[in-house]
Amino acid sequence: MDKKSAAGLMAAAIKARENAYAPYSGFSVGAAVLCGDGSVYTGCNVENASYPCGICAERTAVSKAVSDGRRSFVACAVTGSSAEKCTPCGVCRQFLYEFAPEMTVLCGNKEGEYDEITLSELLPRGFGASSM
Repeated sequence: MDKKSAAGLMAAAIKARENAYAPYSGFSVGAAVLCGDGSVYTGCNVENASYPCGICAERTAVSKAVSDGRRSFVACAVTGSSAEKCTPCGVCRQFLYEFAPEMTVLCGNKEGEYDEITLSELLPRGFGASSM
């Protein structure tokens, strides 16, 4: 992924983070996924008093894309509201793996700094429809 595309995707994730609903953890997360056709979908975390009912930013973004018929994903940018770079949680890693095990993942912080890694490096030996 080139630097300009990565920076644009991270900027979209940072913008999405502004809409997070995180009254319990106080940790806002934004995500943006780049689809194979070039479209970008964003999402934020939405917490709930019944913790399992909440949803992470990455799954929100992918769910929006899938509900619009997208199934091909190239990259995902995720950013949290702290100085530490945010990586997808285990559930999100598996959720993303279902669609694109080799996607690029940009793990960013509140300042917009990020590291680039592949999803298969974040989730080695993952499984999905393509492995069954």
